[in-house]
Amino acid sequence: MEEVTNVTEFEEIARKKLPKMVFDYYASGAEDQWSLKENRFAFSRILFRPRILIDVSKIDMTTSVLGFKISMPIMIAPTAMQKMAHPEGEYATARAASAAGTIMTLSSWATSSVEEVASTGPGIRFFQLYVYKNRNVVAQLVRRAEKAGFKAIALTVDTPRLGRREADIKNRFTLPPFLTLKNFEGLDLGKMDKSDDSGLASYVAGQIDRTLSWKDVKWLQTITSLPILVKGVLTAEDARLSIQNGAAGIIVSNHGARQLDYVPATIMALEEVVKAAQGRVPVFLDGGVRRGTDVFKALALGASGIFIGRPVVYSLAAEGEAGVRKALQMLRDEFEITMALSGCRSLREITRNHIVADWDAPRAVARL
Repeated sequence: MEEVTNVTEFEEIARKKLPKMVFDYYASGAEDQWSLKENRFAFSRILFRPRILIDVSKIDMTTSVLGFKISMPIMIAPTAMQKMAHPEGEYATARAASAAGTIMTLSSWATSSVEEVASTGPGIRFFQLYVYKNRNVVAQLVRRAEKAGFKAIALTVDTPRLGRREADIKNRFTLPPFLTLKNFEGLDLGKMDKSDDSGLASYVAGQIDRTLSWKDVKWLQTITSLPILVKGVLTAEDARLSIQNGAAGIIVSNHGARQLDYVPATIMALEEVVKAAQGRVPVFLDGGVRRGTDVFKALALGASGIFIGRPVVYSLAAEGEAGVRKALQMLRDEFEITMALSGCRSLREITRNHIVADWDAPRAVARL
């Protein structure tokens, strides 16, 4: 097998290794999958304006997120059911994130529990939360995450219903029988029934609360002292409401283009959200990041950091913990080179002037 030299190459390896139902679950987007393609393609509409003859012998990629120091602005997004990709699942991902000095976000629908992931050793971890109809379940889960040392809650707000993922419908997707949604095992919510369409869609319809609203963001703050990141914001209006309702941060996300199709790519929505936030809370991005150049572009548009989802699952499927470590290292190396070749020695030196987007007005040539 020839050497993997970028994170995109893990996808083909994963496709060959995984059962079709599993690969399709990870890979697919909603309906026409327009937003899925767009999440990637939109990055190519942004070009660099590199600055030259700057001493770039030392590059500092460190940053802090909600007060936690990390090695780079590249973090791990929550992706569900990782043991479908590799037997070690979330354990492997947690160890890889910790080794890379970055943050892992654990999915509510993980195949390993918050306690199990905490047992892998030290590391800064966030917990992604779906709000169930039964609020006692939610309160219990949040308490468990807090007790297990998780440092923040990423509240997913774009899933009152599951988007139509046609591959899952065709494949009658369901969680393989030897796995459970470990966080819900003791609550009799850990299994997914077989269904005439997607087993996950049926599970969501039965369990996830469609009445979720801003008052619940407030409620969450009454049951936990952990900071809350609102994940799934695509507009200035919702950015402002997130802040008004006490969010500690915002994740610009379209759920990997798996919910509403024909929403903009997250990189296209980012600047609007950043402007609305006015520096009051950090804004992060997930969706479509596959290169260090993508990371730089997001930071130039005002993101404080990015999260990767599918590349983690694919690299995990390909090579387990070593694969995830490699994926993080490749993105780190690419990002470092992009910074050096753009003339930036630290994250705060990355500015809007380092890029030009095809929606920008023509730039007036600076006169001497």
